[in-house]
Amino acid sequence: MANGILHAVKQVRGGVMVSHHKNTKDMPVERISAPSQVVLPMQQHIGAPCQPIVSVGDTVEVGQKIGDTDAFVSAPIHSSVSGKVTAIKEIKTATGMPVTAVFVENDGEMRLHESVKPPVINSREEFLKAIRESGLVGLGGAGFPTHVKLAFKPDAGIDTLVINAAECEPYITVDYRECIDNSRNILAGVYELQKYLGFEQIVIAVEDNKPDAIKILNEIAHDERDIGDKVKVMTLKSKYPQGAEKMMVQSATGRKVPPGKLPADVGCVVMNVGSVGFVGRFLRTGRPLVSRSLTVDGSAIANPKNVRVPVGTSLQDIIDFCGGFREEPAKIITGGPMMGVAVIGTEYPVLKQNNAILAFTKKENVYKKERDCIRCGRCANVCPMSLMPTLIDRFALARDVESLKGTGVMVCMECGSCAYSCPAGKPLVQSMREAKALLREEAKKK
Repeated sequence: MANGILHAVKQVRGGVMVSHHKNTKDMPVERISAPSQVVLPMQQHIGAPCQPIVSVGDTVEVGQKIGDTDAFVSAPIHSSVSGKVTAIKEIKTATGMPVTAVFVENDGEMRLHESVKPPVINSREEFLKAIRESGLVGLGGAGFPTHVKLAFKPDAGIDTLVINAAECEPYITVDYRECIDNSRNILAGVYELQKYLGFEQIVIAVEDNKPDAIKILNEIAHDERDIGDKVKVMTLKSKYPQGAEKMMVQSATGRKVPPGKLPADVGCVVMNVGSVGFVGRFLRTGRPLVSRSLTVDGSAIANPKNVRVPVGTSLQDIIDFCGGFREEPAKIITGGPMMGVAVIGTEYPVLKQNNAILAFTKKENVYKKERDCIRCGRCANVCPMSLMPTLIDRFALARDVESLKGTGVMVCMECGSCAYSCPAGKPLVQSMREAKALLREEAKKK
């Protein structure tokens, strides 16, 4: 340990060394003008979808709640512009999932709703209620409602908050920019979370290839509010998928999350650094989650940037802000190249959990020609969850559900390390998804 900075408690198995391509790391986030229309799906989170609480023809304002539900595992949706609700209808998101969406025509005024004001908080319960009302979900890509993650009982044995600032996916740099540009918000978020939830230790985990971020985060860890020296920065080896939740818990604490369990089962909560920064910003301003930062990059993008956009802005509007395409893209991805989702168009709206838009030319969009498995074992060697991907692939192709039950495939995080390492070009991630689907179908029959 040097200057109060820790090194990983345990180096976890598996993972791959990928090219970082952090081309936009030195580009501060630029805020784009609000588009003429936003499309706000009623499901931008894991859990139950919201129901619209506005009608066609209604006038809405920035920060006004337009969708909600009584379900616990959910998060309300707020308008990101002021204007008129022009339609409420079903659309398909970038993942192909059908969902009801509210269309809002921007009036250009960006008026704030009267409800947008700093929340008054005097207790743990009021803090959790405020986090729910903010609409916050995991900003690292998972989209899990944050208030659910934080709603553990005081006697549940949860003593550690791990803040994920690793950002191990290639190209994406918005978490890095959050550390560099918005450390004040992260600072506030860290100590408000500690104040209301009583964490005994807070570990801010960051890959060792981000020295500028490490320096700033270390200053946060040494703030005068850190009574008892409970906040620490920990450097992790620059290896994908270092930022995966279960891997991060093991690296930061040495605790191993059992198959089928969550970090909370071993006394930990994991939050993305952008989510922590949002908490600090929301408690100061009262502005709910109506905009987010994204990295826009890839060989097909004319002017790669980090941008701040209203939620519901179309991919095309954002790409146009970055100068459009320098040449026809062969592949467009929302998210990172390892775990992102390829999309077939640019009409899709940005969701709360989207952290990047990547577009690549035909030259970069190269597929390995699939060949027979040569039993090299590379896929098993790099799997962070100690699975046997080729075995799962064989059983999935044969639709052998009984054999799949013993493979442990349901713990697969679909990180793509296996497919990345496969010399035979096997689409192993797709096989993992197919195997999971087969097991879920079988479970429904019982």
